[in-house]
Amino acid sequence: MSATRAVEIGLNAAIIAIVENGPAILRIPGGEDGLDGLPFGPFNPVRHRTMELGLRQWVQEQTGLKLGYVEQLYTFGDRGRHRQAGDNELHVVSVGYLALTRLKDDHEVKLQRSGASWKDCYHYLPWEDWRGGRPAVIDEFILPKLEAWIAERDTKNLAGLQAVDPRGRNRVRIAFGLDGMPWDEERVLDRYELIYSAGMVEEAVADGRVEAVRGKHALGNAMLHDHRRILATALSRLRAKLKYRPVIFELMASEFTLLELQQTAESILGRKVHKQNFRRLVESNQLVEPTGRTSTSTGGRPAALFKFRREVMAERPAPGLRLGRG
Repeated sequence: MSATRAVEIGLNAAIIAIVENGPAILRIPGGEDGLDGLPFGPFNPVRHRTMELGLRQWVQEQTGLKLGYVEQLYTFGDRGRHRQAGDNELHVVSVGYLALTRLKDDHEVKLQRSGASWKDCYHYLPWEDWRGGRPAVIDEFILPKLEAWIAERDTKNLAGLQAVDPRGRNRVRIAFGLDGMPWDEERVLDRYELIYSAGMVEEAVADGRVEAVRGKHALGNAMLHDHRRILATALSRLRAKLKYRPVIFELMASEFTLLELQQTAESILGRKVHKQNFRRLVESNQLVEPTGRTSTSTGGRPAALFKFRREVMAERPAPGLRLGRG
């Protein structure tokens, strides 16, 4: 009987904050290959009573930050997602977490000491930001390459006397909102998985799935191991949860204007929302209450400042921003 390969549990944190009116991920230096990575470390059941406590400890050691809101995302166990030399060393099963934080005055100093920094999520997932309209990269690069990838698969099936499998085209149609299907901003992971499977990102080469990136350039910034997949999962979860839980207020200052709240929602969803409808939704759901103070930070007329009305948590089970899909 062959020896059983050892498995290591890795803890990965996708920590998101709003930086310069955009969702930013906390990245750490990636070592010799220079790739960005998420804060991560192995789970040690002797040292860590729970995986979440282990995650919090790794993040504080690597970045100096103490996490607030944390929730577990998913367990990533595919071999090759955390490829080792020769792929015969420890198999790493990654447990991903989503964490949300507000920027604080002491964050910059702590991050400078650790070498960690914030980077816009859309540097890694550029096809997900629709605030300026449909990203050109979708029609100019992604969809043609996906079509070519599916055609190759169909050709191989026919050569092997197998029936053409229509599921690939259906996945693309649903994920990218084609043929009358709506764009669903929550399908971030579905879109990344398609792009990865088609060999259009550097991670697919590093994992040994393809020999070279499909096309003249890779899409977005590559990340260590499976960290971009974890980021895609985190953004997908955040976009969905925004609609039924008040998680957006984990990213807001204690006081904010309604415009700042709207811009934060738009940055997370990756699309614009109707100003009047947004304000009507926030006010009718009684998510915020006025502080009686105003802000002149915009340079125009003073804007009323609001704060999260925490009583809403006890009043109904799903007090989120039900904005619907774009």
